[in-house]
Amino acid sequence: MSAPTRLDRLRQRFERRLPALTRFKRPETLPIELGRRRIYILPTGFGTGFGAVLMVMLIGALNYANNSALLLTCLLGGIAVNSMLVAFRNLDGLRLLAVRAEPVLAGEKLQVRLRFDTRRRVRSALRFECAGHDVHASFTDTPSTVTLALSTQKRGWMKLPRVRASTTWPFGLFRAWSWLHPDVALLVYPAPEAHGPAAAGVDEHHARRNPRDGDELAGLRDYRAGDPIKQIAWKLSARHHELLVRELDRPDEQDARMLDWRRLPGLGYEQRIARLTRWVIEAHAGGDRWTLRLPDAELGPGSGSEHYHRCLSALALLP
Repeated sequence: MSAPTRLDRLRQRFERRLPALTRFKRPETLPIELGRRRIYILPTGFGTGFGAVLMVMLIGALNYANNSALLLTCLLGGIAVNSMLVAFRNLDGLRLLAVRAEPVLAGEKLQVRLRFDTRRRVRSALRFECAGHDVHASFTDTPSTVTLALSTQKRGWMKLPRVRASTTWPFGLFRAWSWLHPDVALLVYPAPEAHGPAAAGVDEHHARRNPRDGDELAGLRDYRAGDPIKQIAWKLSARHHELLVRELDRPDEQDARMLDWRRLPGLGYEQRIARLTRWVIEAHAGGDRWTLRLPDAELGPGSGSEHYHRCLSALALLP
């Protein structure tokens, strides 16, 4: 990303001094539409130099009564004025429909997707800036999406900073810009600790004893809907005139792990969250079942992506 120019620094100073000038207001509810009352236009450095050259050409053409030079000056001036209108229309009517982002761990980049309605108009050379990150995009006449990568620092809800949409299309003579500040909060999961002991112990209350091939026979029970056919004891079922199922013991290592907040003495509040986060990630990666016990809630036992995200969300939203 290029270093800010003197014009950019001047603009940032005006934004701090005169926030109303750049609509530095409260967040807005979606959808947000850019209209003529919120789009601003100023000449770029190149545009200012181009205007100065036109003034010199105009003075020379009038001084020497050179009709050809005067015609050229007026033609270039007309092109410059029309480019200002094109830059304005490149943003006018652009509508922000939705903001989406998948939660990430604190410290990772949050991929924020902004979905726009272009109002069936091709829009070229747009630039979107947010929290020091910028991306360039061109839209077709169909709904389009822009992805911003934002830095994350801490867990919990992260308010989306305001987004600056701008363009210098078509000739770079004028810069048109506007602000988008959607009232959206994005969830950031806690950062796991880098190293530490592995989770130990099982959830004895919810220990799972489900059948599995190769386990020891624990007994027989009546058939229930959903039981595997290969576990039906056909010979014994024929004698009793009803279906009986072999019930097998499952090894202890397949029982649900207990990830208990209260079993972490000597650790600070955020350190406990970081350790439990690491244990949840490791349990999910290993395909294990686990129960997460927090000071005011107990999640599980369970496994899979849904349980994983539910546990990390609960850790992220702890007070």
